Amino acid sequence: MIYEEIRISFEELKSQFKRVLLKERFIEEQAGLLSQVFAENNLSGKESHGLNRFPGFIDSVRKGFVKKNVEPEKISGLNAVEQWDGKSGAGPVNAILCTERAIELAKEFGLGCVALRNTNHWMCGGTYGWKAAEAGFALISWTNAIPLMPPWGSDEPKLGNNPLVIAIPREEGHIVLDIAMTQYSYGQLEMLKLRNNNTEFDAGFDSQGHLTKDPLEVIKTKRALPIGLWKGSGLSLVLDLLAAMLSGGNSAYQIGAQNVETNVSQIFIAFDISSPEIKEHALKIINGTIEDLHSSKQIDSSMIYYPGETSGRKRKEYLKDGIPLNPTQWKQLLEM
Repeated sequence: MIYEEIRISFEELKSQFKRVLLKERFIEEQAGLLSQVFAENNLSGKESHGLNRFPGFIDSVRKGFVKKNVEPEKISGLNAVEQWDGKSGAGPVNAILCTERAIELAKEFGLGCVALRNTNHWMCGGTYGWKAAEAGFALISWTNAIPLMPPWGSDEPKLGNNPLVIAIPREEGHIVLDIAMTQYSYGQLEMLKLRNNNTEFDAGFDSQGHLTKDPLEVIKTKRALPIGLWKGSGLSLVLDLLAAMLSGGNSAYQIGAQNVETNVSQIFIAFDISSPEIKEHALKIINGTIEDLHSSKQIDSSMIYYPGETSGRKRKEYLKDGIPLNPTQWKQLLEM
């Protein structure tokens, strides 16, 4: 299906999300927060986890996998490390609260770690990196997920794509890395499938065991290619184990046994970098590094960007000209 995108303002998109959430009986505070998160995902160019993911989120709410109007609860803590239970609540609500709590701990101890169990999909992980960076804190965060990737050397999905976020605050533009352990996230594959486009590089294996750029084949086989091949496979495993171990929650194989991606485990580690010594050194190192990066020799017409740079540019463009949306998906939202 080929479609011509339409442009909708950020405020209009957010208001339509909120209308549906209030209709589903979310309280005002949570409806406002969730509508902001979904709309900002589209605003930042992360369309796979904005309007594209919203109907699935509502379906999970209606089926009872996502509990409405609950808040995470602190279970235990020792100095800078705390364990929280998400009570199967809305993933973005839980993730924002835990990011804020990690920042509070970092203000007190220099570093704060919140390990969260029994939560749901946080949508775009970069949301929490941007939030920490806006507050002037660095952040490392990750989540485990339902198995959608085989360990290296197997054809059976056993590992989650377990997105990892690393954020570094910078006045000239925050650096926010948000990556899945698969070469292409399943959200990216869904958007490419919607446009009848293939991936630029191999994305995974087809049913015959051959490498393929066809997103539909990879979605069907659940044999996505890990980043760095065997290295990505190993990284996915240890991120999963750390998240489950520190939170006291589920690991990927337990999530897979449910056949539904719910009650996942997440980690939020914030760093206070506000001391004069760190800030002075950081400013020199970060700006020097970015300047050197931008001076890289370009291949063909390719631009050299640091992580998060294109999202920042898209936000400015879309706030001015409107957010590009799939007209069919926009119509579906209006009818919800």
